[in-house]
Amino acid sequence: MTINDMQKQTNINIQEKANLIWEIATHLSGLYKPHEYGKVILPMTVLKRFDDALAPTKKAVTTLYKNLKSKDVIDVIRNELLCSASQYPFYNTSEFDFARLLSEPENIASNFQDYLLGFSDNIKDILANFKFHNEVDTMVKGKVLYVVIQEFNSKKAEMSPDKITSTDMGYIFEDLIRKFSESYNEEAGAHFTSRDIIYLMTELLVAPERKEIKENGCTKTAYDMAMGTSQMLGCLTERVKELNPESELTCFGQEFNPETYAIAKSDMLIKGGNASGMLYGDTLSEDCFKNYEFDYIISNPPFGIDWKREKDAVEKEAKLGYDGRFGPGTPSISDGQMLFLLNGVKKLKEGAGRMAIIQNGSSLFTGDAGSGPSEIRKYLIKSDLLEAIIQLPTDLFYNTGIATYIWIVSKNKSKNRLGQVQLIDASKCFVKRRKNIGNKRVDLDDKCVDLIVKAYNEFDNKLYEKGSLTVESKKFDNDFFGYTKVVVETPICDESGKPLLKKGKLQPDKKKTDTEIIPLQDDIVEYFKKNITPYNPLAYMDSSKDKVGYEIPFTRLFYKFVAPRKSEDIFAEFKALSEEEAELMKEILG
Repeated sequence: MTINDMQKQTNINIQEKANLIWEIATHLSGLYKPHEYGKVILPMTVLKRFDDALAPTKKAVTTLYKNLKSKDVIDVIRNELLCSASQYPFYNTSEFDFARLLSEPENIASNFQDYLLGFSDNIKDILANFKFHNEVDTMVKGKVLYVVIQEFNSKKAEMSPDKITSTDMGYIFEDLIRKFSESYNEEAGAHFTSRDIIYLMTELLVAPERKEIKENGCTKTAYDMAMGTSQMLGCLTERVKELNPESELTCFGQEFNPETYAIAKSDMLIKGGNASGMLYGDTLSEDCFKNYEFDYIISNPPFGIDWKREKDAVEKEAKLGYDGRFGPGTPSISDGQMLFLLNGVKKLKEGAGRMAIIQNGSSLFTGDAGSGPSEIRKYLIKSDLLEAIIQLPTDLFYNTGIATYIWIVSKNKSKNRLGQVQLIDASKCFVKRRKNIGNKRVDLDDKCVDLIVKAYNEFDNKLYEKGSLTVESKKFDNDFFGYTKVVVETPICDESGKPLLKKGKLQPDKKKTDTEIIPLQDDIVEYFKKNITPYNPLAYMDSSKDKVGYEIPFTRLFYKFVAPRKSEDIFAEFKALSEEEAELMKEILG
């Protein structure tokens, strides 16, 4: 299915379902404020999804549970038998379901409690992260529990997996989260990344292996360190399966927002995937996947967010050097996105792993030589791990309009890419949306994705055009991005201009100390003779203070000079407008 087809499907069926669930939230008015509706509606949506999934095997599970109660069966075996009966890695042993709960309005509170207690432990963990029991108490006191269950039990609200796919369900959750966030002016995009961006990332990840996967399938692992509702992992799984249905992708993810974590885990349970690999915790301070390595990493970690909360844990691990995750250095405390980048690098499978990760522009150039960000770039480039960086169009994300970039990091570069980095400017490759969603004003359709991937695959210095779409690719040697920051000294001189010596050494005039940035590809001595000595014959370098830094001046490398308009053209236009204004005034004033 193409990206365009998926968007059409979303606009009809999914929007309908999301709107219906949003309407149910209006029954909470008065008891909850609009921005609090999600506390009830999100877990109730998850529960209804489970309820519809378990409906065909409900009787078999409850019958088996009664039989097992009278027998001496250990918990592990009982759990396996019940999961086998439910045909899912979860179950509910209560006699109640959404439909039967409605048969006893007067006992709705106690019966619903019995229903919740009937779930397997993995579902109880999900409900605990939603803090749902607190909301049940609130709904009971407000006398709205029955009507909410009644609304979710309507035919239009059916969410069984054979009617609503996992992909569709992901869209529904995204739409609900967006609505709830907008009602409180929160940044909804912090919870998820739009699908067009994800599909581009998945294409870039599998690009070198696409033919192999299509012909022979694959058995691989994937990880998202800031998984939100796990839609990135879901889309990557879709893509691998589309290439070859026999392919197997085992997914792992970590998330610090309890509600989105709960959604991610519930989605994985419904799909029958690796739900035990969906873990809760702060990735920077609590590494839930220590010593794990993955074939694919796909992630959009938060950027522009400080890491003060994780400072002690991060600095402690940084002291481990390269035995830990943050060996190359740490970025400014005000922005932790490069820590996520390093976390991903550490977890890539040696000789095979590939990562697609979103970063904003600061990761390209912030930090002077010797600083944390510069040292991180230096490590990635000198280790030949950085494969490509793709600049995306602005206004592509729900919660920000700034320039963003996909970094492709690889521990298995192809021979033709060794020692080089590819930069791709796709900032002009987009289609405008008919209706904006937050800050998202543009999309990447199939043609956009195809053109960007084509530029990536061909790995050339070339401009690609297709209609109004343009993508430009440039490749550079690794050391092109490196430079030496040299300290240039001017000695203290006597009145005659002769340098003064102290113990046979020149004494620098601190008021005249300067620095010079010299590209690594240039010879320092020759550069000094050509660019400094002619203007300051007494200048000398203090090599002990040399520092090597790395930056990626993306914007400058793709800058296109546009000649300013001629002054006579501007004057002529101004004169014409003035004359037109005068004519209009005559007509108005008669």
